[in-house]
Amino acid sequence: MFLRLAEQHRQFVQDLVMNLQALAIVLEKRGYLASCYTCGGQMNSASFMVSLGENHLIRFLVSDYGITWTEMRDDRELMKLEGAEAISQLQELADLLKNQIHSSETPNQIRQEDLSLNKAI
Repeated sequence: MFLRLAEQHRQFVQDLVMNLQALAIVLEKRGYLASCYTCGGQMNSASFMVSLGENHLIRFLVSDYGITWTEMRDDRELMKLEGAEAISQLQELADLLKNQIHSSETPNQIRQEDLSLNKAI
């Protein structure tokens, strides 16, 4: 049973890394500064970063050891989420981008207020 779970976890991380790479490409095409770096060809970890505007940065890290979402503004950490909460916040960013594409907004219009975690701050 544990070997099966370990393999499922590896597949999950690889899928997440591939989706992060795709998200970085889409964000770059929309005019955002975005990157997704992986270590080696195994796709077992990634560092995803996107600048949403002046001094507003999102960093999403994924590896076999964990998943984190960190949002920073003016070089200060606003919020750090882990695990399922981090993935949910990443989904919200992807949904905002999707809505932006459908409504033909111009790039760089994802504002700090658009992300739900900032509504609580």
